[in-house]
Amino acid sequence: MSTAEHEKGAVRETPDRYGAFPRLTPEQLEDLSAHGERRRTAEGEVLYREGEPFREFLVILSGTVEILSDQGGPDERTVAVHGPGRFLGELGLLEGQAAFNTAVVREAGEILAVPVERQRALVGSDPVLGDLILRAYLGRRYLLIGLGAGFRILGSCYSRDTLRLREFAARNRLPHRWVDLERDKEAEALLRRFAIRPEETPVVLWQGERLLRNPSNAELARLIGLPAPAPSAENERCEVMVIGAGPAGLAAAVYGASDGLTTVTVDAVATGGQAATSSRIENYLGFPSGISGGELIERAVLQAHKFGARLMVPAEVSALTPQDDEYIVTFTDGSRARAGAVVLASGVRYRRLEVPGIDLLEGISVYYAATVHEAGLCRADPVAVVGGGNSAGQAALFLAQHASEVHLLVRGSDLNADMSRYLVDQVEQHPKIEVLLHTEVRCVAGKEKLESLTVEDNASHERRELQAAALFVFIGARPRTEWLKGVLALDERGFVLTGADAGAVADTNRWASLGRDPMLLETTLPGVFAAGDVRSGSVKRVASATGEGAMAIRLVHEHRERKGNLATVGPEGRRPEAGGPVSSR
Repeated sequence: MSTAEHEKGAVRETPDRYGAFPRLTPEQLEDLSAHGERRRTAEGEVLYREGEPFREFLVILSGTVEILSDQGGPDERTVAVHGPGRFLGELGLLEGQAAFNTAVVREAGEILAVPVERQRALVGSDPVLGDLILRAYLGRRYLLIGLGAGFRILGSCYSRDTLRLREFAARNRLPHRWVDLERDKEAEALLRRFAIRPEETPVVLWQGERLLRNPSNAELARLIGLPAPAPSAENERCEVMVIGAGPAGLAAAVYGASDGLTTVTVDAVATGGQAATSSRIENYLGFPSGISGGELIERAVLQAHKFGARLMVPAEVSALTPQDDEYIVTFTDGSRARAGAVVLASGVRYRRLEVPGIDLLEGISVYYAATVHEAGLCRADPVAVVGGGNSAGQAALFLAQHASEVHLLVRGSDLNADMSRYLVDQVEQHPKIEVLLHTEVRCVAGKEKLESLTVEDNASHERRELQAAALFVFIGARPRTEWLKGVLALDERGFVLTGADAGAVADTNRWASLGRDPMLLETTLPGVFAAGDVRSGSVKRVASATGEGAMAIRLVHEHRERKGNLATVGPEGRRPEAGGPVSSR
């Protein structure tokens, strides 16, 4: 939209085609009025600015407001224009992040301003209004990501630190744009403008003035307002520390906090785990039309905040030490926290594909996740997906929306062996997906990015070359438990032993003093539980992970009741009767 159009007042409201810009009903406006104040606006007034925290939830009563990305910068663009009945803001308002755009009044009028904390409470207490706002904010966040709004990451496609920052931004669903030092024409101009030497890259740029040279993930988190304070001091104590913020960890956070336990959840990279990278989960109970992993996780994060759980990202744990019937949790930055009970929900990481030539292409055109970020780099080229499980099937269907062709490479002879039937049907019927059974990758080729790969039929041993601009790998996973070796018992693959399996190898003297064996999800350490994919023998499904996260909190209550080492009150704040049930809601 041009400046001349602004001056003439020719500002048209953006139509609501995707549910991102709904209009509140008169009844909803009346309900909100009881929690805020009316305020007159002036033409040109800035209601909130990119990079600054949200302080108010704003509803337009009259006049119009334009939402701008990179206001005043060389890439300024209009994101949307809103009129009476619409509300402003996006997902960052609910999650405590900085604004990723700027709101400017174009036609003077009146707004309703509700303090952010009060609005967050309303979202949790009014399911209809809360769902309307959450869906709109999710839609706006994905719109901003698609526009490349937010901060810029300037770095080489060959830099591991560039890959680290891009992965952190993508996994946390943060609006940003990558400026490739090797290929983008604007890179040289930005280097000159900010006097950046190539060896100082990658750098993060925001609002044309904020510049971070090769920041850590924590520094980037602080820039955009992610809840990443330093972990609690050692003399500060929480009742439950949840390590990992995937579905299991978030479920534990929700149930722990809702039961009145002081609950802290930490994750080294992002909330959501592998589930957040799923384009659509169609077999999760209660969502018959499916739900994206990102939306499911955002809902869980807001729910955890609603009940008072603390979420810290990034915060990586390096050690767990028993001390006086409690545990000292040590973080990689050297800080420590005390916890009465611990829930291990650190999940798994995808296994790497070990073939010649792949090392130089990882993160450039070989990926272990298929999000909007990676899909946007395909640019209508053919791609290949390796794997025969649900993750591979979901990735193939998602990538088929962007790529010209998807080669699904499956080592086995039957797609039904490891993939759910509903996914098999969709994959086999999709015109853009070619399924190649009993097929394995033998090598990849490409100088600066992937150009082709050699595959072999493991039955006939016949080899062929496939053209592909990107390779997505989903060949199983390994647990994130290296830091637990020697602390508690793991199985031969590194997964955490629990229940009867833990009891079989546990220190009998330690457990004899308690007068009990490890409970169902309890490890060889009393009061330390494992939930989700990190647990030995777990079912690798989102639904089972959330169930185990909730169950872990129920067992935390039993541990507290039986041992009495933390407190002698139940989740309702009363002393539980001996042998009586403790509600986990």
